[in-house]
Amino acid sequence: MKVFVIDSQRCVGCHDCQIGCKDEHCGNCWAPYADEQPEIGQFWMKVDQRERGHKPHVKVSYTPRLCNHCGNAPCIKAAKGDAVYRREDGLVIIDPVKSKGQRQIVEACPYHVIYWNEEKQIPQKCTGCAHLLDGGHTIDVPRCVDNCHLDVIKFGDAEDFDLEGMEVLHPEYGTDPHVYYTKLPKKFIAGTVYDPETEEIVEGAKVTATSSEGTVTAETNNWGDFWLNDLPDAEWEVEIEKGGKRATREVSTVAEDQGLGDIALA
Repeated sequence: MKVFVIDSQRCVGCHDCQIGCKDEHCGNCWAPYADEQPEIGQFWMKVDQRERGHKPHVKVSYTPRLCNHCGNAPCIKAAKGDAVYRREDGLVIIDPVKSKGQRQIVEACPYHVIYWNEEKQIPQKCTGCAHLLDGGHTIDVPRCVDNCHLDVIKFGDAEDFDLEGMEVLHPEYGTDPHVYYTKLPKKFIAGTVYDPETEEIVEGAKVTATSSEGTVTAETNNWGDFWLNDLPDAEWEVEIEKGGKRATREVSTVAEDQGLGDIALA
C-alpha cells in the first residue's frame, strides 16, 4: 500500500511541490490516468498557508494538501460505472473517460481536493503520478516528491515508514486517509508581560494555562514573551505570576490561535 508522509514542520512554503505538480500535468494528457490539468483553478497539490495569532504574536504554518487516496474513499462510492477505482498499490484514480459528467464525484470529497474541469466536464485530482510509477520515465516518484528540495514529502510503501503516532487530516471523517503527517500545526497562546509601574517587560514570569484538557506552563523570556504551543482546542484559564503580581485571562483556542498582545501584571 502506497502512502505519502509529510513533515509539515519542515515546510517553508516555497511551493516547489505545487509548481512541480503543475509542470507535470498542465499541457500533458496522461491517459488513461488523467487528462491534462487546467493552468488555473486546480491544485492537485496545494500548500495551505495560514497566518495564525494576532500581531505581534504571529506564526505562519504551511500544510501541503492533496488527495488522501482514502482506503474508504467517498468518491468511489459516489461514482457510477467504475469511474473511480483503487489500484492494487492503493492509489485512487478517476477515469477521465468514464467520469465525464459525474459532478457528484467532486461533491463527495469531504477534503475538497477533487476539482471540476468545466471545459472537459470531468472531475480531476491527484493521481499520485501513477504514470511515473508505472515506468518508462526518468522519474519514478510523484513530481511533488521529486520537486521538494527540503525532503518534506516522502512516498513509498506503508511498511517502509514508522506510521505510529503520525496524524491524518480530519480522522473524524472515517475515510482511512493514506496521507500521513508527522506533526500537524496545533494551536498556541502567546503574549508579552510587562510591569506598568516600572514600564518594563517582565522576565521569568510563570505562565500557567488550565483547561479540561490539562495544564500547560511556560516562562516569559528576555523580551517578556511567552508561548504556549501545541495546545488542543479548548477553553483556557491563563494565569501569569511573578513577585506577588499577577494577571489572568480567559482564552479560547477552539476557533483560532491567540496572540494576547501586552499583558500588565497588577
